[in-house]
Parts: sequence; C-alpha cells; structure tokens
Amino acid sequence: MKKIKPLKRFGQNYLLDQNIVDKIVKEIDPLPEDHIVEIGPGRGALTAKLFQKVKSLTAVEIDTRVTEDLQKKFPGLKLIVDDFINLDLQNIMGNKDNKLRIVGNIPYNLTSPILFHLIKYVNIVQDTVLMVQHEVAKRMIAPKGTKDYGILSVILRFFSDTEYCFKVSPNVFFPKPKIDSAVVHIRFKNNTINKNDKQSFIDIVKASFGNRRKTLKNSLSNSIFNKLNFADSGIDLSLRAEQLEVEDFIRLAEFARNYKE
Repeated sequence: MKKIKPLKRFGQNYLLDQNIVDKIVKEIDPLPEDHIVEIGPGRGALTAKLFQKVKSLTAVEIDTRVTEDLQKKFPGLKLIVDDFINLDLQNIMGNKDNKLRIVGNIPYNLTSPILFHLIKYVNIVQDTVLMVQHEVAKRMIAPKGTKDYGILSVILRFFSDTEYCFKVSPNVFFPKPKIDSAVVHIRFKNNTINKNDKQSFIDIVKASFGNRRKTLKNSLSNSIFNKLNFADSGIDLSLRAEQLEVEDFIRLAEFARNYKE
C-alpha cells in the first residue's frame, strides 16, 4: 500500500503495533458467520485480520485516498465510502439474520456521535469493540457519584453492558497522539423500547446533566423540559444528576411522557 499521510481533519492515527491489533481481534473473537462492520479501516491493519476470519466484512471509510488500495488488497471486501454517522445500518444488515458487530479505531472527536448513532440501532447491533480516548473510556464505565459519571455512563448502562478492556499507549500509533487510548467492548442489551421512549430517556439524561453543578430541579428547568413540573415524579429534585441511579432517570423519563400525554 502506498504511503499515505494521516489527516488531522479526519482524526486519523494509524495503528501500527500488531500486538495491539491481535489483542483487539482476540477481544472481538470473530466467528466465520459474523457480519462485522469496521469503522475507518484506514490502511487496513485490523481489516487484514478480520478479512481472514469472517465471510461478511463491511468497511466504512470516508478517506477516498485509501479506498482504492483497500479494494485491491482485500478483493471481495464490501467497501462503503461515506461517513459512518450518515449510514442506515438496516440497509447494511440487509436480509441477514445475524445482528451486526461494529468495530474500529474511531476518530476520538466523533466518539459520542458514533455511540448515539449505534444506539439508534440497538435492535440490530449485537456489540461494538472500539478504540477510544482513555478519558472517555473512563466516563463510559464510571459509577454513580464520581466525577466521570455523566451522560455517557448513564445512557450506556441503560442500553448495554460496557467493559473497559485495556489501555493503549500513544507509542503504537502514527502520528503519535498526545493522549492515552483504551479499547472498550459494548454489548447491547435485547431492548424492545420504542423509538420515542428511547429518545425521551436520552433527552432526560442530557437535560439532567445540562448544568452539572446545579440541582436536578435547576437543570431540568433550564432544559427542553422547562414547562414540566417534576415535583410529583418521586425523585428528589434537590439532588444533582451524578447522584441518581439509572432507574431514577427511567422514572423521570416515564413521568415526562405521561405528563405530556
């Protein structure tokens, strides 16, 4: 593959260390019948391993400079040239019975948008193994009451079981980032919640953490729920959002839906 310089605008840091690639593949533990979607294959370090192990591999790459080389290197690879966030994952799944498995060394500045995009498709996505910024990985698994506990912690806990797998040094990338990375494994729960209820829960969590240092009452009154009176919700509004359990946010979301009805 010709030498291609990673672009900052795409958040590219190419993974060079084969030991780390092997650890990621081990965590994915791909089976031949799996339908795997790789976000941002880049020069194909992870793609090469997965291509040997599964019959159905789809790569989503926005950088047109590498797509021709990827297609030549991996004949038969289904390659989509687009931004992952724009994709309808139902179309990628097609008529297959197996749920999608999403993997990738993703642009760190797009971690939250990618996660929220995946949550839209929890009914057809089995799990996802991602390389993310270490600090974000800590927020994804943070327990209640800690400084890292926030929107990602609560929403991921509701929709999935999220595991912190291992830390990754900056030295294994080119160019070398200034931060540590980590691999996380998110296993989505079999969730039958409908689209409106799902969005209601997400909106409540975002609103509750909108003013992190303020009480829940103040945060909600400064949000899209400012016309609702949560006094009878059964939740202590003098608490701050980081003091609430996931079940508390569920109750708030249910109260908001019933109030509107």
